[in-house]
Amino acid sequence: MAALARSLRPAMRMLSSGRPVLTTKRGYADGEMNFTFAAANQVYYIGANVKQVDVPTFSGSFGILPNHVPVLAVLKPGVVTVYEQDGSKKEVFVSSGTVTINDDSSVQVLAEEACLVQELDKSACQDVLSKAQSQLASATTEVEKAEAAIAVEVGEELVRSAL
Repeated sequence: MAALARSLRPAMRMLSSGRPVLTTKRGYADGEMNFTFAAANQVYYIGANVKQVDVPTFSGSFGILPNHVPVLAVLKPGVVTVYEQDGSKKEVFVSSGTVTINDDSSVQVLAEEACLVQELDKSACQDVLSKAQSQLASATTEVEKAEAAIAVEVGEELVRSAL
């Protein structure tokens, strides 16, 4: 406890001395966010100014606003939601990929595969899941089991997204 008090004394003296204290303010919702979103089959945004982007990652889903702290994360199967400046939103299913948030408020989402949620066919998604579950049930090697488990995860998220 005494060590804590000793480390706080200089800061407390500065606050009580009447001297101006310099602080920096980080306006998280202020500013612009240069956003790029691409997959192998299509480019969705190139250098667009958007309000917010919500991404599913293996460390949890999170929203990105202008001036977000720099992050590099791996996308998991799910829906990336982009809130545009005019108030509209676009939902894109991604199978996997990466999201990079840079110091300059630029954001890049690079997906292995992507499709607009509105274009998903629920019955086709159900077929993908069924085939993946069959592959998992018949897999014999560890590699086959791992690949089939990934396909099942993607299929489950496809079905969930197509609702």
